[in-house]
Amino acid sequence: IEIYDPTSGSGSLLITIGKSAAKYLKSKDSIMYYAQELKENTYNLTRMNLVMRGINPANIFTRCGDTLEQDWPMYDDVTQTYNPLYLDAVVSNPPYSQHWDPSHKETDPRYRYGMAPKGKADYAFLLHDLYHVKPDGIMTIVLPHGVLFRGNAEGVIRRFLIEKKNYIDAIIGLPANIFYGTSIPTCILVIKKCRKEDDNILFIDASKEFEKVKTQNKLRPEHIQKIIDTYRE
Repeated sequence: IEIYDPTSGSGSLLITIGKSAAKYLKSKDSIMYYAQELKENTYNLTRMNLVMRGINPANIFTRCGDTLEQDWPMYDDVTQTYNPLYLDAVVSNPPYSQHWDPSHKETDPRYRYGMAPKGKADYAFLLHDLYHVKPDGIMTIVLPHGVLFRGNAEGVIRRFLIEKKNYIDAIIGLPANIFYGTSIPTCILVIKKCRKEDDNILFIDASKEFEKVKTQNKLRPEHIQKIIDTYRE
């Protein structure tokens, strides 16, 4: 199984997903890790953390680069061609509503469902992730609540994903103030390309599932388990 985080930060999300996947596999060495990170210091942190967790270095593929500007094609030495990276699972917690440059990207296949506005790159990250998921794969992305209701270009993309493609599997509303550096409430979007036409979108309101610890809200294991059980059932 191949998993990918295009905004890997310290690598903690990728490591967590790898641990979860390993429970269902015969060997943890059958998981391949792909990570991309913009900041060089943080990129080095990703590599260090993956190796320190006992992951086979041969299973680790990392790249320092701007995910939205520089996609990650893989070069095949035999055919001498570039092949897009398609993976079983893509996970990300990208920077929220940051500026990006959508100019000259009309022909970029990642953004064929629409172009995110230059003042908010949330849907640019989402479409990048979606492009790299295999037809039977799954992606999850953490984004601010605004992606659920903002209009204009974002509304066009959202409508296409829901009405034309039916890719959105679930939306999980999380409590505010659970991530360091921002106090805004966020949501997890679970997206699959292999959904049936009549499958509905599951909405889970988990905004009250937390414990307050000093100035931060914490998701405890029992809160996470309740969200998982609700999704499965």
